[in-house]
Amino acid sequence: MKFTVVRKVLGLLLTVFSFTMLPPVVVALIYQEGSPGPFLIAFAIILGTGLAIFFPVRQSRHVLRLRDGFLVVVLFWTSLGLAGALPFLLAPHPDISATDAVFESLSGLTTTGATVILGLDDLPKSILFYRQQLQWLGGMGIIVLAVAVLPMLGIGGMQLYRAEMPGPMKDSKLTPRITETAKALWYIYLWMTVACALAYWGAGMTLFDAIGHAFSTVAIGGFSTHDLSMGYFNNPLIEMIAVFFMLLAGMNFTLHFAVVRRQNLGLYFQDSEFRFYLLIMGTVTLIVTLALYYTDTYVTWSDALTKGLFQAVSIGTTTGFTTAEFYFWTPFLQILLLFASFIGGCAGSTGGGIKVIRFLLLIKQGMREIDRLIHPNAQLPVRIGGKSIDHRVVDAVWGFFSLYVACFILMYLMLAATGLDLLTAFSAVAACINNLGPGLAQVGAHYADLYDPAKWILCFAMLLGRLEIFTLLVLLSPTFWQR
Repeated sequence: MKFTVVRKVLGLLLTVFSFTMLPPVVVALIYQEGSPGPFLIAFAIILGTGLAIFFPVRQSRHVLRLRDGFLVVVLFWTSLGLAGALPFLLAPHPDISATDAVFESLSGLTTTGATVILGLDDLPKSILFYRQQLQWLGGMGIIVLAVAVLPMLGIGGMQLYRAEMPGPMKDSKLTPRITETAKALWYIYLWMTVACALAYWGAGMTLFDAIGHAFSTVAIGGFSTHDLSMGYFNNPLIEMIAVFFMLLAGMNFTLHFAVVRRQNLGLYFQDSEFRFYLLIMGTVTLIVTLALYYTDTYVTWSDALTKGLFQAVSIGTTTGFTTAEFYFWTPFLQILLLFASFIGGCAGSTGGGIKVIRFLLLIKQGMREIDRLIHPNAQLPVRIGGKSIDHRVVDAVWGFFSLYVACFILMYLMLAATGLDLLTAFSAVAACINNLGPGLAQVGAHYADLYDPAKWILCFAMLLGRLEIFTLLVLLSPTFWQR
């Protein structure tokens, strides 16, 4: 383990992150909210810490190995969650505890969208903007951004990229060099955000709300500048714009890149994961719409369709926006929507969950085992899109799924031990490990009423989900620390 190079990268990344404290300062000055002191103090603390870590090892020329990359990713996201909590802790409004500040910070950076802050409509614009900005930065991974804008690192960015990017097939690159790959992803991400903001603005949002909600929509985050989330606007056009961009953001960004580069929309429908993704979203939407209408939750088909479509896509992609209090719908719909979040978005997207491609591989593997019972001597490979999948990828998916279930059960039991009822505990762990946000029962609207130990457990669940289990748990393996 090359701890000097780990310190060098960590120090540089913290230094870069410190400058994200400055845009909220500008917002505070524009809206004349008084002193932007909390953000300036946070900027100074994070910048000073980053330089203090980096400066003593600035001359290090060691090569960053894959093992070092995993450590950098975990250390950076953990320290980032702590650093990002500073403005919440220093600001006079909202007045929250250190635990709540870290929870809100990690929820934003991991694009979970679970909140402990009440009265969003009365918060300063600078704090609201900061919450949305946290999600936007976390959406594609700040480490990928750092690799793109800090080519002077020159110490094996591919290791960071492989440790950071979601999905079972992490070795595929869009362009030959990792910096160019990261830039390509961020260009798509940036232009999608701009298009989303302009669409929201044109549909009737204020410019501030349009930018803030575009940040959390494209990031699949779910934070809003209003307590009623998207329901605040009561505008079907805004809701359908949100549905469109949530669906886009839940897709594999490498697929977006391929379509743009080749200028061929047909590539979307040639992708097996994309077709399965649309099938899942369409099926859940149809079931929810029919159930809402026939249970008289909504008396017209149009209301049932708009509310059902929005909640199905928002929760299915793990965004977490709401236009209705779905946690008061029939129990069947509550559980259906929560289970949809377990699948989540596509690999290589900003969505959470287990990922569509993993479920597709698990289904195909299960079908193969059934065929093997009939033809025990046949060679039956698992195929996706007409291509055979390496058995190591299938093994990795099964390993991921097993660890996911084990971690879920353990955190579920721990949360229940804090005194929560079983539905609240189950949905809270599901919402956090899937990076969804809103849960059921006591955590349907917010997480403010939970005990501090429960919040720390859920913070770990958010990190576990954001780093996709292996990246975090590999540090707990004795083999990882062996020379």
